Amino acid sequence: MKHTAVIVLAMSLLSLMPVRAKVTVGAARTESYVPLLKGKRIALLSNHTGMVGKEHTLDIMLAKGLNVTTIFSPEHGFRGNADAGEHVGSGKDAKTGIPIASLYNGGSRMPAKKVMDNIDVIVTDIQDVGLRFYTYYCTMTDLMNAAAAYGKEFMVLDRPNPNGMTVDGPVLDMKYASGVGRLPIPTLHGMTLGELATMANGEGWLKGGKTVPLTVIKCTGYTHATRYELPIAPSPNLPDMKAVYMYPSTCYFEATDVSLGRGTDTPFTIYGHPQMKEGDFYFTPRSRPGAKTPPQLGKRCRGRNLRYMTEEEMIAQGVNFEYIIDAYRAMGRPQKFFTSFFELLAGNGKIRGMIESGATAAEIKESWKDEVEAFKIRRKPYLLYPES
Repeated sequence: MKHTAVIVLAMSLLSLMPVRAKVTVGAARTESYVPLLKGKRIALLSNHTGMVGKEHTLDIMLAKGLNVTTIFSPEHGFRGNADAGEHVGSGKDAKTGIPIASLYNGGSRMPAKKVMDNIDVIVTDIQDVGLRFYTYYCTMTDLMNAAAAYGKEFMVLDRPNPNGMTVDGPVLDMKYASGVGRLPIPTLHGMTLGELATMANGEGWLKGGKTVPLTVIKCTGYTHATRYELPIAPSPNLPDMKAVYMYPSTCYFEATDVSLGRGTDTPFTIYGHPQMKEGDFYFTPRSRPGAKTPPQLGKRCRGRNLRYMTEEEMIAQGVNFEYIIDAYRAMGRPQKFFTSFFELLAGNGKIRGMIESGATAAEIKESWKDEVEAFKIRRKPYLLYPES
């Protein structure tokens, strides 16, 4: 399979990419947020990525004398080892004994009244990866809605977006809003959680058009052109930067029967299926932490290994449907290739039909060009960091 057609269109972006920069995350800037939180009952939305060096933000807050009464846990749980979509129960943090209120337990995403009555401010410190279907921002949006409903304050300790240099992909048609899509933003929105929270407030995207008293503790040393390498894997199946950069293109396999490498060492950078008639790469998904029952478990899959691509090539392609198209054709265009989940990931009802009718990846990319440009204009007032 040749992927050069889409890559060449975007290679000019590479000249704009600076070397990796020194960034200080919001959580490290204790002098900026500790005084604002003194004397308040705090709920912290975080997980295993909420680290400043070797210290968790929770431990830093407690050492500074802050009153953390509740921990909110997102998808994958507070320690980050649950499967994608797995129900995560509530409980207590083993180290501190602080109650954990799961927001990913299969029920309502609105915290219980008894939980909300015990807090004054919700603080978010979690490493996002900048994708519309990556659920951490959805959890943040749910908590912003809860804060608006109960009259609470909201704070974001901001972290860089490792895909912050790119805006690409279809903008979510809100009739397809779901647990993997909360806001009318492109697949690659290029914004930090602090910027998204600011935009959701400013654009009236919270329920009933409400707003929350919002404070964002910004990163320093970050721009939207910064190449930021994540110090900690944000979830079990994004183990390295190549997986993070391929995720915008290969995540769509989640809405098919094709394996994208869950249950292997290289998820999101390979794909295959026992019925694929093309491909020079073979792998067998196995059960493992974070992928207990991966697609095609125990079956030998034939397909492609995309890890030969450089990180620069992966970034430059943005959202690329070439891999989905390749697998669809290599399996003989089966009628049941796509599930209904595809429209939720794609964010609209057009792309499946384009693939089935033989559109190229370049033609599909062209279909969202205008809406992406309109989004860039709409988001501009909410950007907290320079674009270059």
